[in-house]
Amino acid sequence: MMDPAVRAAFDALPEDARPGLMALRTLILDTAAGLPEVGRVEEALRWGQPSYLTPDTKTGTTLRLGVPKGGGFALYAHCQTTVIAEAREVAGDRLRYGGNRAILFEAGEALPEDLLRIIIGRALTYHRPALKRSG
Repeated sequence: MMDPAVRAAFDALPEDARPGLMALRTLILDTAAGLPEVGRVEEALRWGQPSYLTPDTKTGTTLRLGVPKGGGFALYAHCQTTVIAEAREVAGDRLRYGGNRAILFEAGEALPEDLLRIIIGRALTYHRPALKRSG
């Protein structure tokens, strides 16, 4: 169930961006559900935007959903993380970027779900220590 404040934030977004943002929301929650180490994902407002955090395990960096000044919609990561730089390594020019803080989409654009699952999974496990190699 969506928090009423988060629902109000989605409802206040431009109508043409809402379907894409809701699809990103679903993708974040579905990706998290497939990563048991992430634990509970909290949906809250940060900077007035729907945001996704891992408050119990603290494995992830915050992901936010919003509308950039140029229109469309975006998936934001904290600019001091390497999430967007790693996205560039994975996706190259198959995605559009807003500096070191966002992946940008046009309203009505189909989401490249396979690529985004990798990127979202990395963000949700950003603070998880790397596994040591054995042998």
